[in-house]
Amino acid sequence: MRLDPYISVDGQAFSATREDIVGARGLPASEERNEVGLTALDYGDVVFRFQDCGRLEEVTVRAPVVHFGTVSVPFSCLKAFIREHDPDAFERASFLISPRFGLAFVPGEPDWVTALAQHCIEQWALLRPHWPAAH
Repeated sequence: MRLDPYISVDGQAFSATREDIVGARGLPASEERNEVGLTALDYGDVVFRFQDCGRLEEVTVRAPVVHFGTVSVPFSCLKAFIREHDPDAFERASFLISPRFGLAFVPGEPDWVTALAQHCIEQWALLRPHWPAAH
């Protein structure tokens, strides 16, 4: 995963609309509405989640390595990296959320990383600290 926090994920800008994604990638393998009211377009290797208004909220990809500019962090080291470089990082629903790097992930799970639009951080912070994760 190449992440430019709050700007782009693997070259895909957060300013992209649903129509932009479908136009570039075709129809998704599946589409569903999740429990927080976002529509997920699942392409197998990447999942794009949108608000009803079409605004891109989250992009989840398999990320054995996360690249932040010239810094590359293996997923197995991502938790320690976030804890060291983002003093504002917090945990919610089994996820570690990094406001500095604009991402969320479950450290003990496989290497899926979710890049977040900047306005999403506040929503994550508002979740109860011990809200159970949906799997």
